Amino acid sequence: MSGAGNIRYKVAEAARLAGVSASTLRLWETQGLVVPERSATGHRQYTDADLARLKRISWFRAQRGLNPAAIREALEAEDANDETGPAAMAESNADLQVGRKLRSLRHAAGKTLEQVASDVGIAASVLSTLERTSQGVSVAVLHNLAEYFGTTVSSLSGEDEPEVRALVRAGEWRNWPRTTPGVTVQLLAEGRNQMDCHRFVLAPGASSEGAYRHDGEEFVYVLSGRVEFILDSDQFYDLHPGDSLYFESRRRHAWSNRHDGETVLLWINTPPTF
Repeated sequence: MSGAGNIRYKVAEAARLAGVSASTLRLWETQGLVVPERSATGHRQYTDADLARLKRISWFRAQRGLNPAAIREALEAEDANDETGPAAMAESNADLQVGRKLRSLRHAAGKTLEQVASDVGIAASVLSTLERTSQGVSVAVLHNLAEYFGTTVSSLSGEDEPEVRALVRAGEWRNWPRTTPGVTVQLLAEGRNQMDCHRFVLAPGASSEGAYRHDGEEFVYVLSGRVEFILDSDQFYDLHPGDSLYFESRRRHAWSNRHDGETVLLWINTPPTF
C-alpha cells in the first residue's frame, strides 16, 4: 500500500472492509457499478473513494433491495447532486435518451410494456427499467428492440443526428449512453455517416449476453486485451491484440471479454446499423 491519503486496497481487503465477498466485487465491476484502478501488473486496486461507493452499493442492495440497474440510477442521482453544471446535465439527459425514444416508439405503435416485452423475450420489468433509466439490458436485447421497432441502436442514442464532428481528438470521445454493464461505447465519428465507428471498452467478463443480427457488414480490430466472437452459434474466434474480424452483420454474432483484464476494440459497421 502507499502512504496515507493515497491508500490502495487489494480485492480481498476491499471486500472485507465493504462486508462482501471478493467474487461480489468482481460481479459489481462487470455490472458497471464500480471501476477500480489497475496496478502495473494488472491487479485491481481500490481507493478510499471506491470503498465508500462499495458500501453504498451494499446498502442499496441489502436495505432497499435494488437491482444493479436501479443501484446505478441511485448512485448517479447522488453524483448529480455534487455535479449539476450544464455539462453534467447534458450528459445525464443523453444517458436517458435511449429509454425515452423506446417509450415513444412503443406508444406510437400502440403497444403495452407487456406486449413488447413478450414479443422480444424479456421481462416487462426489465423493459420498464430500460425506458426509465436507459440501463439494465444487454447489447443483444438492445439490438432486438431496435429491430422490433424498425430502427437502429445508433438512432436510439441520437448518434445519427445531422451534426458532424470531422475531427475527434484522442481521449475526447463522446460516450454512448451506458445501457449495458461493463460495456463502454465511445464514438470515433459523429453525424449521419456511412459508417458507425466506435471504440468499445469491455470490462472483465463483459459480453453481448446473447447473439443478435442486423443489416450491414462489420469490422473489428483488437487494440488491447482479448475477445471471443461466436458467429452462427458454431464458429468460434479467439482474438488477441492486432487480430481483426470481418463479417456480415446478418450472421448471428455474440462476443465476450474472456480474460481477467480490460479489452479495447475498434469496431466499424457499415451502413450504420449498429
